[in-house]
Amino acid sequence: MITYNTNIINIPVKKSVMLAADSLKRDIQNTCLKSDEKGSTISFSEDPCIEKECFVISYGSDELKISASDDLGFIYGIYYISKVFLGVHEFWFWNEQKFIQRTGYEIPEGYRYASKPYAVRFRGWFINDEVLFDGWKKDKDDNRPWEMAFETLLRLGGNMTIPGTDFNAHIYKKLASDYGLWITHHHAEPLGARMFARAYPELEASYDKYPELFENLWREAIDDQKDCKVIWNLGFRGQGDRPFWADDPAYDSDEKRGALMSRLIRRQYDLVKEMDSNAVCCSNLYGETMELYQKGLLDIPEDVIFIWADNGFGKMVSRRQGRHNPRVYALPEKGAEGMHGIYYHASFYDLQAAAQMTMLPNSPEFVVKELMDVYDKKADDFWIINCSNVKPHAYMLDLIARMWKEPFGNIDSEGDADISLYVNAHLSDYCREYYGEEEGALASIMELYRKWSTYCPFYGPNEDDHAGEQFTNHGTRVLVTGLITNYDKKNPGSTPAATEWLWFSDKETLREQLLDYREIIEPAQRGYEEYLVKCRQVLGSLSEYTRQVLEDTLIWQIEYHYYSYLGALHAIRAIDSIISTRQPADTDYLDAFYEAGLSAKAFKNGYDKMRSHEHGAFEGFFDNDCEADIRQSYYVMKGLMSFARFHGDGPHFYKWQRMFQDGAGGNKVHLILRVKKHLTDEELYNLMEQARK
Repeated sequence: MITYNTNIINIPVKKSVMLAADSLKRDIQNTCLKSDEKGSTISFSEDPCIEKECFVISYGSDELKISASDDLGFIYGIYYISKVFLGVHEFWFWNEQKFIQRTGYEIPEGYRYASKPYAVRFRGWFINDEVLFDGWKKDKDDNRPWEMAFETLLRLGGNMTIPGTDFNAHIYKKLASDYGLWITHHHAEPLGARMFARAYPELEASYDKYPELFENLWREAIDDQKDCKVIWNLGFRGQGDRPFWADDPAYDSDEKRGALMSRLIRRQYDLVKEMDSNAVCCSNLYGETMELYQKGLLDIPEDVIFIWADNGFGKMVSRRQGRHNPRVYALPEKGAEGMHGIYYHASFYDLQAAAQMTMLPNSPEFVVKELMDVYDKKADDFWIINCSNVKPHAYMLDLIARMWKEPFGNIDSEGDADISLYVNAHLSDYCREYYGEEEGALASIMELYRKWSTYCPFYGPNEDDHAGEQFTNHGTRVLVTGLITNYDKKNPGSTPAATEWLWFSDKETLREQLLDYREIIEPAQRGYEEYLVKCRQVLGSLSEYTRQVLEDTLIWQIEYHYYSYLGALHAIRAIDSIISTRQPADTDYLDAFYEAGLSAKAFKNGYDKMRSHEHGAFEGFFDNDCEADIRQSYYVMKGLMSFARFHGDGPHFYKWQRMFQDGAGGNKVHLILRVKKHLTDEELYNLMEQARK
């Protein structure tokens, strides 16, 4: 048996394996009662005949032995024991798995298990837009969130990471390497080098002017990572996640852009190969780079892994940038030579319609079908998955990890029935692992997960055009900003369209955009209200523990959407009250003020609900929600309240107060200016709310 007294011996003297062994010791302490029960020994044995990254678990003579030929083989073997014998699942930390301690866990006599190679060669996470990590510390330790992310990735069989965005990638690459992971880089930071604009803020970021300074940064990065396992990312983009010609207008044609990018990729390649002739290199065909490649304007060395990217919504086509959305197919032709892989988003941030705080809005069946196409095109050398802040995306990350582990047998990308069976089998396993098997509960919880993508509304004509939480939060803020900054007071109905919303509604006036937005928001708000009713029905049948876990993993995300759509709907009504007329005298600023208050209240309720789901280790986890930022939506709507009050109640700010406050003089008698101090916007709104109930 594995008991509290089990000893782990002969641990290979490699930091990555020792860290995994420490995790196993912790798992034993979490799952085993203190007792006098003697435990079997867990030991390690190096066997060069076992394939790299594989392991054999065998039991005999009261010893459970992990055999492997390399560090990752040992690490995967350690986490296999933790899962199979102790019941510690991959997302135990993020899903707050509760452990019921037992005296011991039986190991069958003669037990033997041999793992198989993974279907994808390099597989891992890009911890990108990790804003929640930055605002939260577990056990008052900056490293702890990252340690748990790397541990979870290894439990899933991952072997590679981009360890954060910008500064974080430089801070945490050593920690990721200590855990045994390969390091690779953000497509905006070739070779993992510092951005030119950071290193030389006083200089223009032009390679033509400062080639030696750019190359010094590349050499510095190569030297800095010489002790890590690295997949070197080659490329050339601007100072940030944008085309380099945004910083250097001299490159005003595709031919010029492709020629420079090809030359610099070759130069970076040569620098890396000077250091290590066996170095592994990759290059991202992402955004504008994809378009140059498809036009035949990029020359990339043949042993470089080509990384094809989805559009942020799980579809293997080029991403939308602003209003530009060519949807270029983003996979190699069948039978294409060379090595190929993908950059795939479980989370995305686009200031338009993506999902970063909540799960991918497209269905798991859709994701499986896309990834089956990836396999079909032999793009299985490299999968880097954008996992963002991990916790909200655990379900989809678990599904994708299952897909990088094993081939699919008779399932093909056209076999919809087989894909549904695959997804349902995974969902059943996932829900059983994290929510248990309470009588009647498992099927109900699975159904709530199945409903997720069906309630995410379509915002466009394509199958992947399902809206994430940014559609409501950024959309509302863009439209309110468009109103306040471009308001045509002489002719409110002619207020011009919000420029940043033209990608969604290519209309001339703000009101036309507003009506297009309402067509999506209004039914979606009713849908999420219905979804929450279904959730509450399921919650009522669950034990206290299972109810808490479900609320903290899935239902808070549904609440985030519900309150965001409710806030967006009231914002639409508020704006419409101001711009639905052509005569300024007919503008209903009072109604706009009230509807803006209802919107602010909805967004604030959504924020408060989200924060109420922080428990234990996750206290403070949501504090830095700064990208979708439902809290900022609340502040913006408070601003719209003030805007409406300035126009409808200024400059004396007492007319509306007389209408709703007892003792303020009444709405018809005006003997003096005022008899009570001015109310704040919030106090006035509260009186209006009471009067309208």
